[in-house]
Amino acid sequence: MDTRPPLPPFTPDTARQKVRAAEDGWNSRDPHRVSLAYSPDSRWRNRAEFLHGREAIVAFLERKWRRELDYRLIKELWAHDGPRIAVRFAYEWHDDSGQWFRSYGNENWAFDAQGLMVERHASINDLPIPESARLFHWPLGRRPDTHPSLSDLGL
Repeated sequence: MDTRPPLPPFTPDTARQKVRAAEDGWNSRDPHRVSLAYSPDSRWRNRAEFLHGREAIVAFLERKWRRELDYRLIKELWAHDGPRIAVRFAYEWHDDSGQWFRSYGNENWAFDAQGLMVERHASINDLPIPESARLFHWPLGRRPDTHPSLSDLGL
């Protein structure tokens, strides 16, 4: 069986590692890579959409990143307890008309003993922003370690 360290129960340090690993995966914008962090029967609520299983996750992410162009994400640990982690996040993207957005949200995660996410509950709001208001300017891919966090940016 696949394992995805760090494994629960999480400490403050391992919870932060798990959050950063999730951020790095999503910033890859590779649906198949991202899906491997979830159990084969993972259950999601993303906004008003309900998903079950890796195939549904891959299809969802493919649709998402066709629409949300130049996607850049920052996640931050909010709380953790045993096999659960709560995060807050923001990401910036634009649509095919060039309108930029900053999307804000919270996620609640539950993990199995192998460190795979079995539940993800996400609440997200989109704020249209002018391009001049963008704060996430690193090259596409992993956020540099020196880039400010959400808290550092006042988000």
